[in-house]
Amino acid sequence: MKTPEKTPDRQMGFVALIGRPNVGKSTLLNQILDEKISIVTDKPQTTRNRILGIFNDDHAQIVFFDTPGIHQARGGLNRRMVQTALATLSEIDLVLFLVPPDLTFGSKDALITGHLKEINTPKILVVNKIDTIKNDRLIPVLQAYTEEGLFSDVIPISALTGENVPALLALIKKNIPEGMPLFPEDIATDQSVRFLASEIIREKVILKTRDEVPYVIAVQIESFKEEEKKNLTKIQATLYVERSSQKGILIGKQGHLLKEIGQTARLELEKLLATKIFLELWVKVRKNWRTDDYFLSQMDY
Repeated sequence: MKTPEKTPDRQMGFVALIGRPNVGKSTLLNQILDEKISIVTDKPQTTRNRILGIFNDDHAQIVFFDTPGIHQARGGLNRRMVQTALATLSEIDLVLFLVPPDLTFGSKDALITGHLKEINTPKILVVNKIDTIKNDRLIPVLQAYTEEGLFSDVIPISALTGENVPALLALIKKNIPEGMPLFPEDIATDQSVRFLASEIIREKVILKTRDEVPYVIAVQIESFKEEEKKNLTKIQATLYVERSSQKGILIGKQGHLLKEIGQTARLELEKLLATKIFLELWVKVRKNWRTDDYFLSQMDY
């Protein structure tokens, strides 16, 4: 008599975080992992690549994909970002669709819901940022979203404070299949240290500069050398902008702004890598790089 196969006592699933730009997808991923995997700013389109974050506990391994915000894309870079986000929908077991706590669902999210209607993947609507509204305003928002009929569940959370995030995790576990872990349980992301370093530098640029620069900045790690005996990592990076005026803004008077960006990035990198960091930054102009397919491919966008 054939022995029945043992049923895994754990669950394993792939979950996509999707939504408009700046709805809190990266904040939620960092909150769930209790670790900074995705950079976070108040600027839309901060996330440009698909970031993979891996959650583990005694019962499940959940692999999250933090995707770029889905929007009406015009330029080459924006089109690639949206394509990255939409491609993820065909690879996962569950979709978490993040929205803000307002009643603009029908108009601003039609592009995304149109794509969601084309797939059979289970979908949960996550109403984020509930810490920004009063409870009496939340009820009609949840009712409006429930009436859409596209989602198996609707759940309100605050990714920033962590409110209701444990309940969201429990709901996710109910919607992913049984299975054993595919990734080592001691890693939180598949991203390389070089990539994480470039993202941290770009985050500091976004936080320190005026409105014009965040959308035209690209960061390329030119050199990443670890000197174990000295407990030192030397990183050299180039910051690309599209115009000379943007270069001037980024460098700042007598180089002060670039120095400040470098200092804040270095401190965070030292925490991340648990080593001393020597960081050198250069700024170069590359005209119209956001529409340059060759350059975008070089940068892995």
